[in-house]
Amino acid sequence: MISKSTPMTYALIVLCCLLFLLGPAGGLNPAYGSGDALLAAQRAYFRRWGVIPAELFDGPARAALTPATALFVHGSWVHLLGNMLFLYVFGAMTEERMGRVQFTLFYVGCGYLALLGYAAANAASEQSLVGASGAISAVLGAFLYLFPGARVTSLLPFLFFLPLRFPAWVVLPFWAALQWLAAGRAPQGPGVAYLAHLVGFGLGFVVAWMLFGRVNRGCPRVEAAPAPAPEGENLP
Repeated sequence: MISKSTPMTYALIVLCCLLFLLGPAGGLNPAYGSGDALLAAQRAYFRRWGVIPAELFDGPARAALTPATALFVHGSWVHLLGNMLFLYVFGAMTEERMGRVQFTLFYVGCGYLALLGYAAANAASEQSLVGASGAISAVLGAFLYLFPGARVTSLLPFLFFLPLRFPAWVVLPFWAALQWLAAGRAPQGPGVAYLAHLVGFGLGFVVAWMLFGRVNRGCPRVEAAPAPAPEGENLP
């Protein structure tokens, strides 16, 4: 049942899913054809609505909007479902604490700045960057500050994927450390924009601290479903 106190979390999930299904990336809309025609439509779609760092800083004025539009574009089913599961798990409690208007501004603003930070570090790149991972990483950072003691169910591969419950102050910094290590080893070319994750996570934590200070921090016991790490896809 959808909570009346957290409508924007669910609205964001529905919007991202609808855009994916109606666009060429989902491969289900017959208007985009199939085979080579579909691949060409996907590339054009990502370049139109995704962030291209080289154009963002030295291109048409409309490129300045792409860090916002890219938040609602996903490159594959795995990319979409991973991001939306993370948003579902961590977004509702964060929105409830922030309020719907503040949460929406927080989500879009931090997501925009996360993609902008990635673009600034890769200013010569001609690859399209799409995905909500920068914004969702900001939600994770805010969740860590607001609910450090919340119990998060995690699947650990080195323990045969047994579901274990840990507090957020253990799980989320561990996730951020993995992003940091992966960012240092990431090859050049299409892949996951780990730097956008790190920028978003840091922004989310800092913004939550600025907004709430030591007031209204909570340590509820909650169940968080396991999910793969949110990804920001860097597409050719």
